[in-house]
Amino acid sequence: MADTTIAREIVIDAPADVVWRTITEPDQITEWFADRVELDLRPGAEGAFVFDSRATMEPATARLVVEAVEPPRRFAFRWSHPEGEVPGPANSVLVEFTLTAEGEERTRLRVEETGLDATDWSADAKARYADEHRHGWAVHIGRLDRLFAARAG
Repeated sequence: MADTTIAREIVIDAPADVVWRTITEPDQITEWFADRVELDLRPGAEGAFVFDSRATMEPATARLVVEAVEPPRRFAFRWSHPEGEVPGPANSVLVEFTLTAEGEERTRLRVEETGLDATDWSADAKARYADEHRHGWAVHIGRLDRLFAARAG
């Protein structure tokens, strides 16, 4: 069985409420994650992240459904479900951002995708997804880290 763990964690020199806004407000999300964002920050609300491919020049749209909104400590959504289907444990993955204050001016941010093992996808599809998303989160969390470093001056 392939390793399907997908998780990243960084410590950011900013208060949790600032980090929260950066990971939940569409105009902030476009600075480090997706090129376009549709997001209604309510549990059960639907949204989308649009990623413009530099290679194919075709946009990729990741539809999502918000699972949890607990400012400023937890934001979770389901994605990677088939078009036209309601996301659930058998057909989607849960993405969870957890913020933990480390003093007044530092925040530990953990992003984790779980539930891949519970999907009805093939073993090869699960392994490919895990590899792609481990790499993707490394890139995006790196961008987030650089964004906060630039803001700090």
